[in-house]
Amino acid sequence: MDTDQHPDQHPDRRPSAPPDLRGRVALVAGGTRGASRAVAVELGRAGAHVLVTGRSGGGHRSEVGRPETVEQTADLVRAAGGTATALRVDHLDPGQVAALAARVEDEHGRLDVLVDGVWGGDGHLDWGKPVWEHDLAASLRMVRLGVDSHVVTAHHLLPLLLRTGRPDRLDRPGRGLVVLLTDGTAEHNSRYREGTTLAFHVAKAAAHPLATALAAELAPHGVTALALTPGWLRSEAMLDTFGVTEETWRDALAAEPHFAISETPTFVGRTVAALAADPGHARFAGRTTSSGELARVYGVDDVDGSRPDGWRYVAEVMGTGRPADTTGYR
Repeated sequence: MDTDQHPDQHPDRRPSAPPDLRGRVALVAGGTRGASRAVAVELGRAGAHVLVTGRSGGGHRSEVGRPETVEQTADLVRAAGGTATALRVDHLDPGQVAALAARVEDEHGRLDVLVDGVWGGDGHLDWGKPVWEHDLAASLRMVRLGVDSHVVTAHHLLPLLLRTGRPDRLDRPGRGLVVLLTDGTAEHNSRYREGTTLAFHVAKAAAHPLATALAAELAPHGVTALALTPGWLRSEAMLDTFGVTEETWRDALAAEPHFAISETPTFVGRTVAALAADPGHARFAGRTTSSGELARVYGVDDVDGSRPDGWRYVAEVMGTGRPADTTGYR
């Protein structure tokens, strides 16, 4: 099993130029942890001012119950050389999101990048239970987190992006970008996610039609909307599930060999920063792309110098019952 490929095994691989987002204003909704946290850090590292929102902050924890906070994310952005503002916001509360939009309007006058990573519903999943056995309140909560929160966020914040993409704004034509973070490619989520439950499947698959609709509505305004999925993410929660740390994550391979394809949150963060800096990002409008695909397009590597293509691996190796082997997928 090849789980340790490095750049010297890929002599044709050249590092990409660092993205330059100086002067941009980015908002990462649900930026408390995981992929969203890493996206906030990498946008800040590239020079954007990052507003980080989430429910865990100001001394409060969300229903997720984890210790990470929006303030900690903002501190990580600053440690990477960026600037950030942490704001405690529940994106299911229209009043709170309207107040957020008003604050952004007052302090910045626009948004250039909106990354919507709101979720936090995993704790409501009772694995493998059909809808009639699954707790109804938990099912409805997952649907609200996976659908309603994104509609509320779009309703109140997208008007700020319209100014960024307006054709008469010659200083920044077509630079507006909306990224919906999700879990799974459109092809993967077109089939029922066996072992989960109906509401979880609906919540995760919702990002694809949401991206399609947003892309159509935003295109006349010069703003790009798309969905983006990381691969098998070594998030804080995933590392805890396996009882490992980022330094010892390979110890988890004894229990789950396919975990060899996993990637750090930084990987997807780097791909979003590269996407945001690309003046031609409209070619992705309405699509669901992945960290692996964007990494190929932009020449982005994970922190260990590898380039994992997680969803291709899931489709061609895990999904076909082949033994774990990441050769050609990192």
